[in-house]
Amino acid sequence: MMNATDKENELLIKAKNGDKNAYGEIVKNYMRRAYFAALSIVGSSEDAVDLSQEAFIKAYRALKKFDQEKKFYTWYYSILRNLCLNFLRNKKRHATNFSEIYDLLESSKDENQDTENMIERNETRKIVWEAIWKLSPEDREIITAKDIVNASYEEIAELLQIPTGTVMSRLYYARKRLKKIIEQSI
Repeated sequence: MMNATDKENELLIKAKNGDKNAYGEIVKNYMRRAYFAALSIVGSSEDAVDLSQEAFIKAYRALKKFDQEKKFYTWYYSILRNLCLNFLRNKKRHATNFSEIYDLLESSKDENQDTENMIERNETRKIVWEAIWKLSPEDREIITAKDIVNASYEEIAELLQIPTGTVMSRLYYARKRLKKIIEQSI
């Protein structure tokens, strides 16, 4: 039986040889994760879709340079992250539609609670998301990677190309800053 890594490697070999359907499978596997990664950096659903798609196109064009010994998503993420940061630099503005982001995240979860608890929980989430958007892109990125995408410390270290201890430290201080923002808004 083929594990996920073997299947991905097989798809990557086919994609490197020009099989667009194989690359389409890879995109399908990472599309949601890429979208939320981009969303956490740029703050706009529409821009996150565009940037994650653009990153997949850039990755496809550079696929022959991809080192098969490395993880595809880590390589792809560096392309996506650079596109997002360049986008923010070029835009010089950062408009965020909190309710849109909130609705997107909520639509992906299955909640079976009574109305009163759901309203209270929704208000809490709204406060947290508004606070997250007040953080620096670096703080927002690391919190989102750990707490929204549920990446491990090791995965985040690999994605950001920093030591695991630095991930833990940055996450600790980013959460402290987030807590302070939340306390000020309550």
